Amino acid sequence: MPIVRKLNDDGFGIIKGILVPYSVPGDEIEIEEVKKIKKKRMATKWRLLRSSPLRVGARCEAFGRCGGCILQHIDYNYQVEFKEEKLRKILGFEVNVIPSPRIFGHRNRIDLAVTVEGIGFRERGKWWSVVNIEKCPVFGPTSKKAIKRLKEFIEEEKIETWKIREDKGFLRYMVLREGKFTGEVMVNLVTKEGKLPDPSPYFDFATSIYWSVNRTKSDISHGDVKEFWGEKFITEELDGVKYLIHPNSFFQTNSYQAVNLVKIVAKFANGEKILDMYSGVGTFGIYLARKGFKVKGFDSNEFAIEMARENAEINGVEAKFFVATDREVEVKGFDTVIVDPPRAGLHPKLIKRLDREGPETLIYVSCNPKTFNQNIKQLKNYRIEEIIGLDMFPHTPHVELVSKLSKV
Repeated sequence: MPIVRKLNDDGFGIIKGILVPYSVPGDEIEIEEVKKIKKKRMATKWRLLRSSPLRVGARCEAFGRCGGCILQHIDYNYQVEFKEEKLRKILGFEVNVIPSPRIFGHRNRIDLAVTVEGIGFRERGKWWSVVNIEKCPVFGPTSKKAIKRLKEFIEEEKIETWKIREDKGFLRYMVLREGKFTGEVMVNLVTKEGKLPDPSPYFDFATSIYWSVNRTKSDISHGDVKEFWGEKFITEELDGVKYLIHPNSFFQTNSYQAVNLVKIVAKFANGEKILDMYSGVGTFGIYLARKGFKVKGFDSNEFAIEMARENAEINGVEAKFFVATDREVEVKGFDTVIVDPPRAGLHPKLIKRLDREGPETLIYVSCNPKTFNQNIKQLKNYRIEEIIGLDMFPHTPHVELVSKLSKV
């Protein structure tokens, strides 16, 4: 019988060119049905004849249907090995991956669709279908309480929920955020235009409750803030540095691993003057300023810069943050530049400017190893001095990279 020998980069097992979702290297299986999906041959029905020693029991009851944690059935040590092998294939050399300090209860944000089918996440490969859940193990116990209270809120207040196929319905998403080191919880209810009854009696455990309105035609889990109850922000703390979190601000989704990330960035930084590009809410910049570096930060998102300035103030540091694009920022006069670009990577003009005018040390943080690899090859005047992977996303194929580059 066919045996799964390896996983592809997306975490699917491979047998004779056929992708087998939720399989494990070493599994002996019988494929019963194959369909072509997005130009790839996919086993849509298969039977497990003999389990691999790497297979473990998935903790989540929605595993196998939910499109989120597709590797939860695989021994965590092997998950890390899989990510190291993935990096080796992409980059052409070995990179050690730091395991996540926690592999359940580690996520500080989940976006739950609120539909007539139930409350939960999209079914794998089906944008129109939601897997109903009672809790999310990768978020933690708060998810169970929040989902229970949301159901009571919907039933007692007779709130219309989302019909995805028809794009009808008032309440669309509940976004949960939690400070893992502070215990503070934010509930953000995202709706279309309409009237929302006061949710605060139902979510009395939350530090902050928001009502946001999505006025666009897009399927997004955020919107314009209509009203809030409780605190304006919740806080998270990374190695003694505090950060304010707002419904519309980005923050690293694994707080426990984010502690390792900021420590590594600080270790890689050289000199005194730091330029923090794509700074967001100042995750790296504020941390480095607390360590005594002189920090200037930039981001094209005006709201993110407002948050970065507030974070600088609550931490009592003098880091300066400004609104600018990566095509406008001056990179001269700094000892270290930090870049943490979106998945598309660095803008070509910035690459040329860094090569021409950049400092001795460049720290590149990336959530997309493929674009990182492309950018490294385009940076002709820098070489990798140190590089490390971090598993920010247990049970998924994704991996974060942080690298120190020196000018040649």
